[in-house]
Amino acid sequence: MDKPFHVNREIMERTRKAHCLVLTYPTQGHINPMLQFAKLLHHKGLKVTLVTTHFLLNTLQLHAGSSKCNIALETISDGYDEGGYATAESADAYLNRFWEIGPQTLTKLLERMSSSEYPVDCIVYDAFLPWSLDVAKKFGIFGAVFFTQSCAVGNIYYHAQKGLLKLPVSGGDGEILIPGLQLPLEAVDFPSFLCDLGSYPAVYDMVVGQFSNVDEADWILCNTFHELEPEVVDWMSKLWPLKTIGPAIPSMYLDNRLKEDKDYGVSLFKQTNDACMKWLNEQPKVSVVYVSFGSGAELGAEQMEELAWGLRSSKSNFLWVVRESEAGKIPKGFVEETSEKGFVVSWCPQLEVLAHEAVGCFITHCGWNSTLEALSLGVPMLAMPQWTDQGTNAKYIVDVWKIGLKALADEKGIVRKDVVEHCIIEIMEGETGKESRRNAMKWKQVARKATDEGGSSDKNIGEFIAKVVQHLQP
Repeated sequence: MDKPFHVNREIMERTRKAHCLVLTYPTQGHINPMLQFAKLLHHKGLKVTLVTTHFLLNTLQLHAGSSKCNIALETISDGYDEGGYATAESADAYLNRFWEIGPQTLTKLLERMSSSEYPVDCIVYDAFLPWSLDVAKKFGIFGAVFFTQSCAVGNIYYHAQKGLLKLPVSGGDGEILIPGLQLPLEAVDFPSFLCDLGSYPAVYDMVVGQFSNVDEADWILCNTFHELEPEVVDWMSKLWPLKTIGPAIPSMYLDNRLKEDKDYGVSLFKQTNDACMKWLNEQPKVSVVYVSFGSGAELGAEQMEELAWGLRSSKSNFLWVVRESEAGKIPKGFVEETSEKGFVVSWCPQLEVLAHEAVGCFITHCGWNSTLEALSLGVPMLAMPQWTDQGTNAKYIVDVWKIGLKALADEKGIVRKDVVEHCIIEIMEGETGKESRRNAMKWKQVARKATDEGGSSDKNIGEFIAKVVQHLQP
């Protein structure tokens, strides 16, 4: 039986009429936490509509989670309805077009909904889409920005947006102390867009632009939990009405208050998990190194080769997820040569894998979702950050939360096979691994407590719902 959500009867009566529109940036890593938050709002009595782009909705593989929570789906246009981002001339072209068309189609959606049985009372919008708040204000709608990355990373981007950082951040700058952060950072620890300003100029403008109108938001929500980043959360809370609501992962792996909520509910990838889980079931406890670089990171051919030979040389068995688009980079003959100790797949149910007793280590790119999932399931990590926020996440994994190691790259930026092998041995068998495992199990319990009834994130979600109800449209 689900634990009750404590709020007074009047609020509950009105909550059933409140309608929250959740608007996500159209990538897997943004959809997952925002859909999970939408499920929680629905579970606690709000009517919720998830909004993404026309193309993405047609691409998504809908499965268990989305149908069971009865969340309505709507779309807006990014200007590339037939092919999405892949058909854009460039990242600049895509974002410029999206920023032009998105507000127009969101306005039309709100106009249509304004005359429905449930007009929109609140927009929870992805921080990557700050124009959503401008549209919401035109309709007199409550606007809540949702940050899908860590508060530490958000804090760095805020300082960049305010001109308080010397850019580009370079190796010659030494250690840099950012107000609110728990430790000084070196250049390698910063988001990549701040170190190589010319790499993705449009994306740089987007991540820094998250803070362009944040002062006007009614609420700032962040997919983290207070205990994980207390210093930076407290520092940012002095600037804005910021509330932590995470980790936003399926309930079965946390408090289990949403029954049968074992996956996010949507995927951009074809799912075939039977063989993967069957193979894991045959492995001894804490014997498998799980390797995955998420839905977007791309490794160069040389790095793929070094990683492959490092996995082969290590004593541990391994489960390696290589997306179909990356499969051509696997060294010839590798899969056959390592078939007795390894299993290479194009997709797997990551949460189910991380929760499996056979998994002893997670080699990860340190995307924020993957980081939260491993931390919430008590799995030590071997950090191999690639770009965007991953370097900062890796720094916290190793030096703040102490739940893993970082595989150091050489002067070419490549993590060599002997480094991969050494790090795997250290995490699976060494003293650092034992300490990381103990700390990971500690954080697992803290994450569960934060989301359970009366926990820090649970209380914050309750306060958010109460405020939404107070702003009901007539």
